[in-house]
Amino acid sequence: MTLILDAGGISALAGQRARLIELRHRGLWPAQVPSVVLAEALTGDHRRDYHANRLVRACQIRDVTEPHAREAARLRTATGRPGTIAAIDAIVAAYASTCPNPIVLTSDARDLAALSEHAARPITVARG
Repeated sequence: MTLILDAGGISALAGQRARLIELRHRGLWPAQVPSVVLAEALTGDHRRDYHANRLVRACQIRDVTEPHAREAARLRTATGRPGTIAAIDAIVAAYASTCPNPIVLTSDARDLAALSEHAARPITVARG
């Protein structure tokens, strides 16, 4: 299984040592984070981002490629709600669909579930 975090997933786990230990024991760590998620998850102020930055350093940050971006566009359109679903959520879903047994930890389970319905590979969506 592959754990993927969106901005809500980062927020949910930042500063949560016990949850990180549990994820390691379950073989779900390190998590993967598409690089564009950092733009949504961080503020740029190292004081406010302290816990998120500590968490991110323990994750695998993955580049977003043109095929990921094109698949994200396809997924957003397929939901019938491309104007209300964030592009970053679509990129997370597109990236997850390339991973083995993906689990996306998010605070926006509704949109990620809608996107995952149209993905080539099943994606498990978990609320952070």
